[in-house]
Amino acid sequence: MKKSLRTSLALLVLVTLASSCGTRQNGQLLGVLDRPNWKGINPYGMVYVPSGTLHIGNSDQDITNTFVQRPKSISIAGFYMDDTEITNNEYRQFVYWVQDSLAHDLLDHYYEDERTGDQFIDWDQDIDWEDETLEDLYFQGNDRFAGRKELNTTRMVYEYQWYDWKAAAADRGRSPRSAFIKRKKANIYPDTMVWVRDFSYSYNEPMTRNYFWHPAFDDYPVVGVNWHMANAFCFWRTKLWNAYEADADRGVYSEDFRLPYEHEWEYAARGGHDIAPFPWGGYYLRNTKGCLLANFKPGRGNYPEDGGLYTVKADAYFPNDYGLFNMSGNVAEWTSSAYYENAYSFIHDLNPDIRYDAKDSDPDAYKRKVIRGGSWKDIGFYLQTGTRHWEFEDTTKSYIGFRCALTFLGRSISDF
Repeated sequence: MKKSLRTSLALLVLVTLASSCGTRQNGQLLGVLDRPNWKGINPYGMVYVPSGTLHIGNSDQDITNTFVQRPKSISIAGFYMDDTEITNNEYRQFVYWVQDSLAHDLLDHYYEDERTGDQFIDWDQDIDWEDETLEDLYFQGNDRFAGRKELNTTRMVYEYQWYDWKAAAADRGRSPRSAFIKRKKANIYPDTMVWVRDFSYSYNEPMTRNYFWHPAFDDYPVVGVNWHMANAFCFWRTKLWNAYEADADRGVYSEDFRLPYEHEWEYAARGGHDIAPFPWGGYYLRNTKGCLLANFKPGRGNYPEDGGLYTVKADAYFPNDYGLFNMSGNVAEWTSSAYYENAYSFIHDLNPDIRYDAKDSDPDAYKRKVIRGGSWKDIGFYLQTGTRHWEFEDTTKSYIGFRCALTFLGRSISDF
């Protein structure tokens, strides 16, 4: 009896101590003890690029770009990057999500949060695509071609947001938080007309009709997306992941998916070979057997010599030593960085990046964003990992796509 009583008292003391940890914590500085565990994430289709140092500048003796690409040593923090460019089928998931959300809205499929009173789309409800309420999602009247029921792509509008951290840091708390939350609406449906618009006196209409929708091109990189559309996709991808985390009741979010900044992209493209001009580490576009190592415009325009007349599958050719495919050729890729010719003369040597959120009223020169990697229609010079180029942020092209990056949280995996 006494032994049983002593055991009960001991258990009572332990319970008392445990219950006090969240308040006084026994008088000790223990930190908050009920924090969620964080084991990191390993997103599907992404590879880890460890922290490291690289030397940026000219990859070759290029006199004309001496001042545009001054040599500089920089350091990059570890991050994840998509192993391929975002494909048509991956981007189509985004388009379908926007299409479904518009349908749910027209059908009034909402539920109300009992705690906040906010309304949210009820994704569990089925969509009856034959419902007359959804007719507005399709072309009507004279806009219909050959009687087909086709999606009205002008309705595919998505609003994404971002936080202006640099402006908030400079403001030092003087302005309300809402002053730094930026919003932009973008039509996210790929501009399929680029296949006709980009090439004068050239028959490319079959690509316009089929490239984004036909199953033959599912695993090919999406094109016809401008810089804003790529950012909208990253914002949606983050919300998609966070919604999954919330449903799993893990209680902790990851960093946001985003476009890689310019030198993060270059560092990943090098594949661990610091001063090599191409992702495969060599100085040439062919291997020892004479085979071309990327999809570009060989010679004077022998487009199919490398195995692809236009684009090729996103995982074609061999990956670099980080496991990244087509960092040179296939399609050029958007980065988050603004383009300035003299950027290398003033950027920081730790995660160097330049951001500028251009207003509609700004001069066109302020709307230039860095693109990297060269494409299927470019000559070999643009395939060099150190070659800088740009395009206007609101421009769509048949040779520009993108891939996402995700900052690694915690101590870099490469640190031992």
